[in-house]
Amino acid sequence: GWGWHLSPLLVSTSNLPCWLVEEFVVAEECAPCSNFQAKTTPECGSTGYVEKITCSSSKRNELKSCRSALMEQHLFWKFEGAVVGVALVFACLVIVRQRQLDRKALEKVRKQIESI
Repeated sequence: GWGWHLSPLLVSTSNLPCWLVEEFVVAEECAPCSNFQAKTTPECGSTGYVEKITCSSSKRNELKSCRSALMEQHLFWKFEGAVVGVALVFACLVIVRQRQLDRKALEKVRKQIESI
């Protein structure tokens, strides 16, 4: 069984961030990292946003990376924009291709008429 593999992990909760193992309250709302924080705190790395939290039982203050609603919205619109952009490019290609085919078809018809 896997049971015995987990026990060392459960013992060493002290080096885990306290918000993983305890109740916590958000001391400062999710906010973009400052330039200094971005360089010094690893939590800034994943999302570029951090919130300051206080853990209930150990009373430790820690930073926790978070996703801001604004950032989510920004990413969403970036993605939507990309999708619309790609769709427009394809639409243009289709229109151009249609025109080429129409022109070829007209040429063919004209040649047939001339050859009669």
